[in-house]
Amino acid sequence: MNEALLKDAFVYLIATGVLVPLFYRARIGAVVGFIAIGAALGPHGLGSFAGDWPLVRFVTISSAERVAPFGELGVVFLLFLLGLEFSARRLWALRREVFGVGWLQVLFCGVPLALLAVLLGFPAGLALVLGFALALSSTAVVTQLLISEHRALAPVGQLVIAVLLFQDLMVVPILLATELIGTPDASVLNLVLGALAKAAGAVAAILVAGRYLLAPLVAAAANTGSRELIMAITLVVVVGTATMTHAAGLSGALGAFLAGMLLSETAYRHQIEVDLEPFKGLLIGVFFVTVGMSVEFATVLPRLGLILLATVAILAVKVAFTYLATRVMAVDRPAAAEASILLAQTGEFAFVVLGLLAAKGTLSSSDAGAIVAVVGLTLAATPLLARFGYGLGARLEREAHEELKAVAVTEQKGHVVIGGFGRVGRIVAETLERENVPFVAVDKDPRRVAVERAAGRPVFFGDAGRLEILERLGGESASAFVVTLDSPQEAEAMVRAARTHWPRAVVVARAKDAGHARRLWTLGVRGVIPEAVEASLQLTSQLLQELGLPDEVVARRVEEARDSCRRRIEAGD
Repeated sequence: MNEALLKDAFVYLIATGVLVPLFYRARIGAVVGFIAIGAALGPHGLGSFAGDWPLVRFVTISSAERVAPFGELGVVFLLFLLGLEFSARRLWALRREVFGVGWLQVLFCGVPLALLAVLLGFPAGLALVLGFALALSSTAVVTQLLISEHRALAPVGQLVIAVLLFQDLMVVPILLATELIGTPDASVLNLVLGALAKAAGAVAAILVAGRYLLAPLVAAAANTGSRELIMAITLVVVVGTATMTHAAGLSGALGAFLAGMLLSETAYRHQIEVDLEPFKGLLIGVFFVTVGMSVEFATVLPRLGLILLATVAILAVKVAFTYLATRVMAVDRPAAAEASILLAQTGEFAFVVLGLLAAKGTLSSSDAGAIVAVVGLTLAATPLLARFGYGLGARLEREAHEELKAVAVTEQKGHVVIGGFGRVGRIVAETLERENVPFVAVDKDPRRVAVERAAGRPVFFGDAGRLEILERLGGESASAFVVTLDSPQEAEAMVRAARTHWPRAVVVARAKDAGHARRLWTLGVRGVIPEAVEASLQLTSQLLQELGLPDEVVARRVEEARDSCRRRIEAGD
């Protein structure tokens, strides 16, 4: 293997092992960490001093072009794994988002960005290509964020992914427009028809192969019992479909997504996900490092003010017009706001377009370098914007459900107040309903509250850890408080409020772990057992019963174990 490539791989692994955890601790995110590593250690960062200080060469990554294919392979794997989460049925259910919101988002963002490029002095044709290239968002960054936060299948996640899928389809016309700049008119029609025919043929070939070849091939590999053979066949499927769509002028990631979607309904999808997950994470990191390495500081620094202004302008335009596109398609305000912020960055496809334009001489190298810096800055800002978007969406969600807020409970006496209405709170409520015990519940998830209210249950929106909320729920006349909140801090706040103001009421609480149980015990909650311990006690009970021990012996042994755990919690062990 090439010695320089081995050295670059070694530097990458050392840097990610040291620096990325620091970004995690600072709550900035791994994506920004990888981009920062590429910018700092790449050929335009510390690597630019290698000629003067030869030792620097051993602690920098010398060639972005050499590692770029590995990063692109990471994006392909990411989209394949995402495709495994989808199915043709689910994708069809999202057709309105893909071809409705997606189309409007590209149009509404591409036109104003093109006008902005004209105002900066670019020719009209070039400005149009740049505008629509910058209108596309980053599939790699956004999907990685959604997956890491377990939100890819949430409503906002599905909306965003649908828009990204349409953007992948827009690669073909944008590449065509890039090629057509300076092309004689006589060949334009042939270029367009040829490109569209290749793209349609590639997609059709993947769909047919998936139905009659891919799934049977994976099944045949699985029947051998060899995980290595399943992995090998999967790699062939991923790389082959990505190569096919790339050769047809489409995004290679789109081909990988289609292949994943076609295998999503097979019995082998979970095994494939587990086997590929480590490779995906490592290769995605390489992709983000190459993004950072594309920033040329010598080009950026003299025009830093203009680059920062352009970055802010692009982000603002995309947020505003993506929000407009989603609202035109009747997406609710919270989801529209969060999706527009998640899609505000420009995508990795912009690097391809800028490279083609610079190679043809249509775009000067200094202008291409400045726009590359803008694209890199928007990508680096995405994790921070995503956090802001999540908070904004949650706030708008709460404002949109004012009618779900807790109202003063005056007609009930001796009722139970349930804090949190997830799976545990719902089980408690169902038991109380069977025993005809009145209750009211409070939860911070407005969607969950709306569903339960529609089912006729007295569930209200609010923070169960706040005294004024508990007072409105009739805390003074309540016979008991049940604390099932996921957040230990909020659970302790609710217990503290109940024990302080209504000490005669019964308080029972769900504990996340031993430390949480100990803190609840010091607040006055008795009989609390960590949920993991309680689950293990139930498992032990089932085991002893299956082994043939009498029921009274099983009950005694389980209660002894429970008492032992309780004593350890009280003693602080």
